Amino acid sequence: MTTNTSKAENIPLWLAFLPLVSLILMLTAAVSLFGDGAAGGPNQLALLFSAAVAVIVGLSRGQKYADLESAIIDGIMLAMRACLILLMVGSMIGSWMLAGTAPAVIHLGLGVLDPGFFYPATLIICACVAASIGSSWTTAATVGLALVGISNILGLSPEITAGAVISGAYFGDKMSPLSDTTNLAPAMVNVDLFTHIRHMFWTTTPSLIISLILFTWIGWGGVNGEGTVESIIKTRALLEENYNLGFVAFIPLIVLLTLAVKKVPALPTITIGTVTGCIVAVLFQFESTRAFGDSAGDLSTPLAVLKGLWAAMTHGYVASTGDATLDELLSRGGMSSMLSTVWLIISAMCFGGVMEKTGLLTRIVTGALKHVRGTGSLIMTTVFTAIGMNIVAGDQYISIVLPGRMYMMEFARRGLAPQNLSRTLEDAGTMTSALVPWNTCGAFMASTLGVATFAYAPFAFFNIISPITAIVYGFLNIKITKLDESETA
Repeated sequence: MTTNTSKAENIPLWLAFLPLVSLILMLTAAVSLFGDGAAGGPNQLALLFSAAVAVIVGLSRGQKYADLESAIIDGIMLAMRACLILLMVGSMIGSWMLAGTAPAVIHLGLGVLDPGFFYPATLIICACVAASIGSSWTTAATVGLALVGISNILGLSPEITAGAVISGAYFGDKMSPLSDTTNLAPAMVNVDLFTHIRHMFWTTTPSLIISLILFTWIGWGGVNGEGTVESIIKTRALLEENYNLGFVAFIPLIVLLTLAVKKVPALPTITIGTVTGCIVAVLFQFESTRAFGDSAGDLSTPLAVLKGLWAAMTHGYVASTGDATLDELLSRGGMSSMLSTVWLIISAMCFGGVMEKTGLLTRIVTGALKHVRGTGSLIMTTVFTAIGMNIVAGDQYISIVLPGRMYMMEFARRGLAPQNLSRTLEDAGTMTSALVPWNTCGAFMASTLGVATFAYAPFAFFNIISPITAIVYGFLNIKITKLDESETA
């Protein structure tokens, strides 16, 4: 690490920023020219062209192209797990729509959720689920997806609902000892897991309370009572007509949550959830499964059922309830729906891999340390570095690992216990990953919830407030543990 840092210090700062400036300019142009369609190709090209700029910078400084190409491949490999999970989630959503699992959750939610308290209730529900299973992704892809669907039926904002889903999911994920990032952050700086979680309590609690207040305030008076009641009755009746909504429809969700609680890895958990959805579809939604696979009426029953399952998992389920709004809500899923997101993630990891290999990321970070004066500015620098890693590298793990490696010695040199650093990495790196469209987390949330990242980002209050809270605590010296206090903290 010392050798890499010394090499990076020889890079002019303007040169280190050149690929990043290129990326910002091209992404701005892509959004202005294509709007919401920028995520379907233009953003990917912006990332790839900016990666090419970084490659040119590396070549100009004497690095070999073969080494830079290897860095690109290594960067892509870091994201392969996320890409595989993303594809399987698409398949799971399709099978759950066919099995009636997602419709059953929506039907239940319409019967018990009060529209006036819907947004804060969404946050609380997702926080509890994520804390119990340790996964913001699984929470968003199951309960979160259903809650966004319910918000559409109630005439509420899907963007605000998605913000509440993500706020709750990330709070629960962050505070769960089952979460991968909650284990990664303390491991990077040699902190006990539960010391790390206890230390996070001080920044997450006020962030959560403020978020709940904001969602409650937004929800007041936002629903037309008569229209909402009529819409709920109509939608629940349509769901009952088209699906078997008994206990069996919840079996795939119960199986998935059980496996997650038992710490079964995400990919096999979601795969089993998908298969369970297919089994439930065949056994309890047989007619609709057969009809979906044989719209032309020219296939035998076994082939029609097989085709229905296959089509739902690959291209997604297409509902035909007779209500256009409900059909649009339930017609989703399939691996193919995730392909543009996988493309986005791969492009982002190409850029991040080259930036790290060329030493440009390290140069930007070491340059930032020169302006650090006290504890507050050190924590603020760590926050902005983690956010920058989410933007530049496109992966929340890099936003934890790289700043953790870079700043660990600086925190120790200033007499600060390492749990201050691990907490800050989570407050900034984990929390802001879902706010960047080309980050693996932002891309996943947008694809899964069906709401664009920039559309839900202003309402992901917990994710926005957490890094601000970390900075405020740093400058006001609130709950900043010193090294000699760390044994009793």
